[in-house]
Amino acid sequence: MAKRSTVIAASVAGLVVLVAAVGITTAVAGSAQPAKQTVTVRLWDEQVQKAYRTSFAEFEKKNSDIDVKTVLVPWADYFTKLRTDVAAGDADDVFWVNAGNFEDYATGGDLVDVGKTLGSAASKRWQPNVVKQYTLDGSLWGVPQLADPGIGVFYNADLLKKAGVDPASLGSLHWSPDRASDTLLPVLQKLTLDAAGHTAADPGFDPQHIVQYGYNAANDLNAIYINYLGSNGAALQKGGRFVFDTPQGRQAFQYVVDLIDKYHVAPSAADTNTNGDFSRDQFTQGRLALFQTGSYNLANVEQGASFRWGVAPLPAGPAGAISVTDGVIAAGNAHSKHPDAVDKVLRWLGSAEGSAAIGEDGSASPAVVAAQQGFLDYWKRKDVDVSPLYEVLKNGSVQAPQGAGWAKAQDAFGPVFEEMFLGRIPVADALKKAQTAANAAIGAD
Repeated sequence: MAKRSTVIAASVAGLVVLVAAVGITTAVAGSAQPAKQTVTVRLWDEQVQKAYRTSFAEFEKKNSDIDVKTVLVPWADYFTKLRTDVAAGDADDVFWVNAGNFEDYATGGDLVDVGKTLGSAASKRWQPNVVKQYTLDGSLWGVPQLADPGIGVFYNADLLKKAGVDPASLGSLHWSPDRASDTLLPVLQKLTLDAAGHTAADPGFDPQHIVQYGYNAANDLNAIYINYLGSNGAALQKGGRFVFDTPQGRQAFQYVVDLIDKYHVAPSAADTNTNGDFSRDQFTQGRLALFQTGSYNLANVEQGASFRWGVAPLPAGPAGAISVTDGVIAAGNAHSKHPDAVDKVLRWLGSAEGSAAIGEDGSASPAVVAAQQGFLDYWKRKDVDVSPLYEVLKNGSVQAPQGAGWAKAQDAFGPVFEEMFLGRIPVADALKKAQTAANAAIGAD
């Protein structure tokens, strides 16, 4: 019995050792597996964030060792926060950058050289003008994500019908410093109403109690004033230098400021200076008849509007209808702790499969060429003709913001522009002061 017990005991002991050994092997094998890495992607567009979530869910199926998390930072605070976070070493692994800001990070050694990482052939799949826009010193500093076409005018068909304005007539509108030849302002006045139902053209109109605005004139670089500059033969910049203080530039800014402060056909700058989405929200809530903007707001309007709407061409100026066109890149953080994972995410974002969700849900026009048809097909199914946003580019375009030091320049001229749009500084004085400050900030005075 003793012998039997000893044998059993020995057998049990052996089994324990065997089990332990198996456990150790499993543990060793488990510890040999690569740790799961989290890559964070920062952006400012809520609609594209939703598309990214769909895209990254597919990416994670193919890359089980990587989790991708999106981080949304509102546009109003985006570049201030990004600048602070990059300087502190706390920036996300991948972050969106626009043309006005990327050079500072590229020259500062903060961005991944996409050509070296993904290969020079990768850029052939992307929108050429965006590739060119973000190429500096022979290197491409991000994966093109959005390729905005031009700017157009979104209209509330119900409000136009009540005012007796035919949407088809919007395509022939033009603005001019000469009131006698200006056809835009009379329509905007007709579409602006006070609480008593008076239009902005009526003698009894009360600008203190406006219930419906005609238009979204504002201190909005991309959607408003850079296009007015271009449409009057002026520009914001020439190369990196600021050149908006010219006779044509003063005419363009005076026209826009007068729409707000003299004719009251657009919301007060007291509202739009502090809330970049104010005009968009007024439009989706049915209190703004014409909303000049770009493709980046299509999805926002579709989700927010409960009325019939469409897209009309950009009003022409003395030099024609000249729009800005721009792109956005996803830049890899050169200081990321997960460089290999970042490279995989960048490669995915630059592929047709990775960008398909952006176009397919109408969020934005993808910069990956193979994914663009999904965007066009989406809006066609919605019976929204987006062709005016593309047709305007046949007229040429005005230079988008660019250059190292753009952020510093914007910090310098921005407060002056805010006061100008509020009507506190005359346009001529404001432009002179703002241009001097902007060029001084970049060492070009």
